Amino acid sequence: MFTHVMIGSNDLERARAFYDATFAALGGKPGEMDERGRMIYAHDGGRLMITRPIDGKPATSANGGTIGIAAASREHVQAWHEAGTTYGGTAIESPPSERPNGSFVAYLRDPDGNKLTARSQPTR
Repeated sequence: MFTHVMIGSNDLERARAFYDATFAALGGKPGEMDERGRMIYAHDGGRLMITRPIDGKPATSANGGTIGIAAASREHVQAWHEAGTTYGGTAIESPPSERPNGSFVAYLRDPDGNKLTARSQPTR
């Protein structure tokens, strides 16, 4: 359904360190900066893009919004969560845990306050 998700950042180098580390923990590649100054993380046809707001105002996180990131396994979710907290993210909600459907999930806020979750596929 979606081609990409775009989020704002007030510090692209800080965002790059966080997202490069968390996507590497999932087996992904570092982001690339495009000619317009946006960080792009591409995987399986989808893109997460990070930019300074084009209106020149400070970036803010979405109240009530969450960006879900697919992980191949429980171990990938754990590694993603650890990388995120190491590189400026904040652990939120419950600790990484299994859900009733068998998926394993973890939640973080990135350094700009965006809410993220990584989850493995359900086993039930």
